[in-house]
Amino acid sequence: MVCSATILCATAHAQNLRMPAPSTTQTIKQDFGLGSIELSYSRPGMKGRTIFGDLVPYGKVWRTGANQATTLNFSDEVSIGGKTVPAGKYGLVSIPNKSSWTLIITKQLDVTSPAAYKPENDVVRVEAKTITMDEPMETFTMQFGDVQASSCALYILWDKTAVSLPITTNVDSKVMGQIDNAMNKDNKPYFNAALYYLENGKDLNKALEWFNKATEQNPSAFWVWHQKAKCLAKLGKKKEAIESAKKSIELAKQAQNDDYVSLNEKLLSTLN
Repeated sequence: MVCSATILCATAHAQNLRMPAPSTTQTIKQDFGLGSIELSYSRPGMKGRTIFGDLVPYGKVWRTGANQATTLNFSDEVSIGGKTVPAGKYGLVSIPNKSSWTLIITKQLDVTSPAAYKPENDVVRVEAKTITMDEPMETFTMQFGDVQASSCALYILWDKTAVSLPITTNVDSKVMGQIDNAMNKDNKPYFNAALYYLENGKDLNKALEWFNKATEQNPSAFWVWHQKAKCLAKLGKKKEAIESAKKSIELAKQAQNDDYVSLNEKLLSTLN
């Protein structure tokens, strides 16, 4: 009877024992385009083992991590490998080889072994060349890099091997649609619309028209005067650009904003 009680007590304590996971889980959310991408995966360590070609065999489907299935959740439509991938949650699996990997976006969210993978659920396959890193990455790592308005890359790094998965999204048509819609309403976003036109190679004369409207809405907005000066400079209207930059400096000094004073001084140095 005493023995049974001791065993029950030990079992109860064992059930309450918490230990660190050998391969920790990481979730990353990256703002991208007009939405975001969320990545969830597990991170095994090298621990003195030979990784590719041994622990992770060449030519076989790999969950691209450990423990759980690796997933990507796109809040908006993206393009991968030249194919449109609708918003939603997908699995990411791979087939590593020495000189290149096959990266697979799949509808499956449960691939934790080669036997679980079903090719008929593939959404897109991309061939990615391997890059040999100078220093080994001890812990399996995935991260987003080269993040721009409409493109980014998902980097996969472990041991001395790196591969990347390019991802793009169509931002321009969506923003232009928003601008067209907003300009038909009472509260027109002149500054933001003009700035988008200026920074994305659109109609600079239309951008200038909107910058003028924005300065009328908020005459003390030094940041608006600065962007107007840049627009005028691109249009070749040097004299007006200098006047706008000087106006921005005057207003920035009143607001005690040294950053914009410096920005305008740099702009003026290219116009004098």
